[in-house]
Amino acid sequence: MTKLRLGAIAEDKPVKLSIEVGGAVLRDLIDYARVHASANGLAEPLPPERLVPAMVEIFMSGDREFRKLRRRNRP
Repeated sequence: MTKLRLGAIAEDKPVKLSIEVGGAVLRDLIDYARVHASANGLAEPLPPERLVPAMVEIFMSGDREFRKLRRRNRP
């Protein structure tokens, strides 16, 4: 079985952020939420707005160049 990059999503104090995504991206997010729910034993898929922050966090943490430049630019 293939392991999804996105595991369990931790509860955290949310901060409101509005974004726009295309219809195809929204459909993919809905499909991903369904697969994620099944892979993590959730009764219902999470709404896309709960998935996006975790996906962005994983993307940024996996970007080695971002981490390198971030360390270099810290005061």
